[in-house]
Amino acid sequence: RQVSDLSDFSRGHWLRELLCRGEEPSHVQSSPDGQHLLLLQKSRPPTLPRVVAFQRHSIAGADLERTWQPPQPALVGLLFLQSPVVLGSWVLAVVWEHGRTEVWHFVVAVGWQLLQTLELCQGARARVVSVCSQGASLVWCEERPPLGAHSDMSKCVFRFCVCSRALEVGEQGVRLGTVRIVLHNSPEYQVLASPQHVFLVPAAATSFATTSKFLLIWHPEKAKFTITAPSAGFIHSKVLRSSSESDFRKLLLGSVGLLSGFAPLDIHTSTVSNSGGLLLVSTKGSVSVVEPDGTQRHVFDLEGGPLAQGSPVRLKAFGSILACVLAGVVYLVDQNSGRLIEKEVLSMKEVHFLESQGEEDSIQLLTQTGIYSFSFSKPENSSRPDPCLVEMVFEEACRYYQRRSLSSSKLTVEKLKKGGAFQAPVVLAAILQHSLHQKQKPAQSLQDTYAKLLSTLSLELKSYMSLELLKTCVVCAPESEVESYCKELVEQEVSRILQSDMDKENLAYLNSVFASFPKAAWKATRSCLQLQQNGDGLLVARATPEVWKKVLCQPQLEEVGQNGMVPLFELICASFLRFKPKWLPSFVELTQQYVSNSWSYSSKEGPEGRVPLYKRALGVLARKNKQGEADDEMELELLLCSKRPKAVLQALHLLIRLKQWQRVVEVAEKFSKLSPLLNKEIFTTLLAELAQHRELDPYLDRLWPLCPAELTASDILTVVLQHLPHSQEDPVPFSSEGNQLTVGLLKPLLQRVVQCPSVQEEMYSDALQSTTFPPPTPPREH
Repeated sequence: RQVSDLSDFSRGHWLRELLCRGEEPSHVQSSPDGQHLLLLQKSRPPTLPRVVAFQRHSIAGADLERTWQPPQPALVGLLFLQSPVVLGSWVLAVVWEHGRTEVWHFVVAVGWQLLQTLELCQGARARVVSVCSQGASLVWCEERPPLGAHSDMSKCVFRFCVCSRALEVGEQGVRLGTVRIVLHNSPEYQVLASPQHVFLVPAAATSFATTSKFLLIWHPEKAKFTITAPSAGFIHSKVLRSSSESDFRKLLLGSVGLLSGFAPLDIHTSTVSNSGGLLLVSTKGSVSVVEPDGTQRHVFDLEGGPLAQGSPVRLKAFGSILACVLAGVVYLVDQNSGRLIEKEVLSMKEVHFLESQGEEDSIQLLTQTGIYSFSFSKPENSSRPDPCLVEMVFEEACRYYQRRSLSSSKLTVEKLKKGGAFQAPVVLAAILQHSLHQKQKPAQSLQDTYAKLLSTLSLELKSYMSLELLKTCVVCAPESEVESYCKELVEQEVSRILQSDMDKENLAYLNSVFASFPKAAWKATRSCLQLQQNGDGLLVARATPEVWKKVLCQPQLEEVGQNGMVPLFELICASFLRFKPKWLPSFVELTQQYVSNSWSYSSKEGPEGRVPLYKRALGVLARKNKQGEADDEMELELLLCSKRPKAVLQALHLLIRLKQWQRVVEVAEKFSKLSPLLNKEIFTTLLAELAQHRELDPYLDRLWPLCPAELTASDILTVVLQHLPHSQEDPVPFSSEGNQLTVGLLKPLLQRVVQCPSVQEEMYSDALQSTTFPPPTPPREH
């Protein structure tokens, strides 16, 4: 629809003539109120390059027209800046190559007035190559030629500087603030500003290979630079704490080796979208957006194959709709999903986008014959996640059925949809389509069986919707609020995975969650296992049996260790060691109690049939950097909490090695009651130590009661003689050294053994006291 035939502009006939000459304007820009149109035309000789302003509605007043002739400085930028004097008013800054800046203002019935002429650059030899406006400041890249008159310019690649300067428009006139050096000793950059960030795109003519492989993003409020090579997935941020750190080479220090191995950026056209991202068009016709955090997202691929160097591509974002014009074809693309909404072939090849005042669903195009409004309607389903969500349901169903299938043929989404053998994904997809969008428009009624299932799944659907909303909040939230959202998100994700199958993919995902958000994962684990201390200070867990099974799940050996992936039990133990180490032995003991109640002791099906839990916890402790006594104490607690004979003996030997004799005796007294065999092993170990040194002498009164009933005096003497320390001198009856074991020390033990009846005597006492000996022969059966 034609909005204007250009007759409503002042000097409209001349505007139409300029557009029809065949030399299309290199730049078209409209004022913020849409009442003025500026054309920048770089014509070929003999016609001079010029910038001309046209007013709508034939507003009377002085015109604005500037021309220049090489080698005069060329015009570099036309920038509209908001004026704080009058609300909604603006001024026009015309920036020339040598740094001179003219500030113009339009007054009704008077026309264009030059408010002031300012010098943007400080050096007389500086040359502005690119300029943009960021808030109330001007940001530009200027060339600072070397001081030597005969210096080779091709060797001085880093002769450019990126600067910023506030431009204040007040009642007293226009004033420039002090120059702020953003980046010096840099290559040539094109500066493009969004409301909060400035993108630095390397110029196409740069001769230094490494600088053409990455973008720079300047965050003025945080004094931070982000280095990003989007196609390679490289992102690095650095805060500039002082002016000395704003050197380009210091900024790249530590990254240049990695950046040199990347491929050069493929950029044909670049512009900033209204959402603050950088829109890039590659020479292959691929349209992508680089976000302010340095991440890149592919949007759309233009038709027609590779783009020629001179073929212009016009880009303009209208809300969530991206409009692209290439070779007379308009593409309307949904930026969120990348879907092509509409494609229109125009009758002319050269068009320019204008700002659409108050019309969010239309695009204004400037052509040779006038201004046209291109209306479009957003598709009803553009924001609805139906196709993606349905595909996710069927893809998950494929993995689920494939694992349980005995057939070698691969199951695909198409087979699931067409086969009809598996109804579960079809039903679930229908329920999701019904429930997730019933608020947007009236949904079709579900079948009765579906409606019953929907009521059963209602809580799960609400949980899913809250999770999706939380993910959206994480993406859109400022950095100060991201941490709180991540804690809630991690808790929901850990809870979700503990309720699903613990396959290799879920385990790898959990490993990444614990690595990226350790504190949030720890809190989520405590919540899922319902870990807390009771009134007696003991750790209790109220987790369901299903959750315990997921915790104890131990994948096959070939699945563990890939890319550092560890089982869930080890992940939880590592979290205990990091955030609550004193709870770890109690957790292992709780886990063992669940195992003993669920599986038999010798069962090969349970987790204890493979590697004991205390050994798995000790493995986590071994991977931790040793910190001395604290780790020795933790190892002791883990060994003793298992109550396994081998573990108890290992703990006893560790205490002996640490010479903690008081605890040695306490452990012996406590664990000798578990079994006669363990009692014998403990006593034999302590008797061997008694034969070698005198450290246990103060505790002999507590050791002798631990002597097993089946040990005889000869057994005791045999153990003692085997472990006596070897002396290189000839043995003498009375040694001068006081560390030898004497008969006097063993006398109470030997008396105790002799006085107590042996086990064999008790076994045969009944037979020896029988009235008839030997017993009568039993009758034979014939």
